[in-house]
Amino acid sequence: MEIFGIPHQAFLGQLLLGLVNGAFYAMLSLGLAVIFGLLGVVNFAHGALYMLGAFAAWIMLDKFGINYWAALILAPLTVGALGVVIERLFLKHLYKLDPLYGLLLTFGLALIFEGVFREIYGASGQSYNVPELLSGATNLGFMILPNYRAWVVLVSLVVCLGTWYLIERTRLGAYLRAGTENAALVQAFGINVPMMVMLTYGAGAALAALAGVLAAPIIQVNPLMGSNLIIVVFAVVVIGGMGSIMGSIVTGLGLGIVEGLTRVFYPEASNIVVFVIMVIVLMFRPAGLFGKEA
Repeated sequence: MEIFGIPHQAFLGQLLLGLVNGAFYAMLSLGLAVIFGLLGVVNFAHGALYMLGAFAAWIMLDKFGINYWAALILAPLTVGALGVVIERLFLKHLYKLDPLYGLLLTFGLALIFEGVFREIYGASGQSYNVPELLSGATNLGFMILPNYRAWVVLVSLVVCLGTWYLIERTRLGAYLRAGTENAALVQAFGINVPMMVMLTYGAGAALAALAGVLAAPIIQVNPLMGSNLIIVVFAVVVIGGMGSIMGSIVTGLGLGIVEGLTRVFYPEASNIVVFVIMVIVLMFRPAGLFGKEA
């Protein structure tokens, strides 16, 4: 059986691979959108935080025997705490300045993190085994579905939609949005806005780290894994609309699928298709598909 002249197993396999990549794009672009939308910071350190999450899981297992399931909680908490430190030490001084300063600062932090880990662990990468509970695959009849890849997509959807609901549909989310629009007014109601801002950056860092833990069993854990991905993720955020939570989720998943299908029909363009789409979108909607025109 063929689909558009392609054997159906190859077609569906690439579709699944695109969906998995889209799940990572969605989670990482979600963290970027949260930080930019609520804090106005272009967080170029996001790829490094993703890498730190993967390394945290690997170090926990290699040095302390902490398994994957515990790392899913502990690694994001650890990297989230680092995000809080970064926000308190550096970023809080830049909120009233041009966003370019935040971009340069976070870019510098990313280079420092990558350089330190390259010095310690080299660039060859470390392997992290798939947890036993999620090993193997399920025969769906029309294709073989690796259990771990299905898990990645499921967790990504739950986390992304949960974050969207928290920010867009709860009182806490309303406080966060109001605090970024008029901090003085919100503080007059007794709400600690600096604390909310600090925790928001920490939560964005934790989202990146969670994506890193999920990625660790799929790819080699190495210091450059974040820098190899962050440019594509920024393109996803721009296409979806800077600061748009739902735009990041939908665009991340959609572009992952488009990228996967491009590998089937025109492999040579698979590395640039996201950027081609970005150029086309910006020509007609400079604010992005889900962004609001200024």
